[in-house]
Amino acid sequence: MERQALLAAFDEIARRRGWAPLHTPKNLAMALSVEVAELNRHLQWRDDAEIAQLMAGDRAPEVAAELADVQMYLVKLADTLGVDLDAALTDKVAENRRRCELAERGDG
Repeated sequence: MERQALLAAFDEIARRRGWAPLHTPKNLAMALSVEVAELNRHLQWRDDAEIAQLMAGDRAPEVAAELADVQMYLVKLADTLGVDLDAALTDKVAENRRRCELAERGDG
C-alpha cells in the first residue's frame, strides 16, 4: 500500500472512531511501542527454527498483522512529526555504510 493511501486509511479510521485528537506524537510513539511488544509476543522465547515453523503455519497472519500495525503507526508518527521517512532511511543507510567503511579501515 502506498504511503499516502495508508495515511488516508489510518486517518479515516481514526476520524470515524473519534481517535484523531489522540494522535499526538507522544501517543503515537507509545502506540508504536505497544505494537512492537505485540509482535515480540509471537517471537519471544522461540529459536529461529520455531519462528520459521510459526511463519509456515496458521498463525503467520497474526504476525503479519502485527507487522502491519507497526508500519501504520510508524508512518503516521513520521507524518505527524514532519519527517520524510524515505529521506531519513536513505540518510541512515548512507551513515551505516560510512561507519562500516571506517570500521573496515580500522578508523572506527
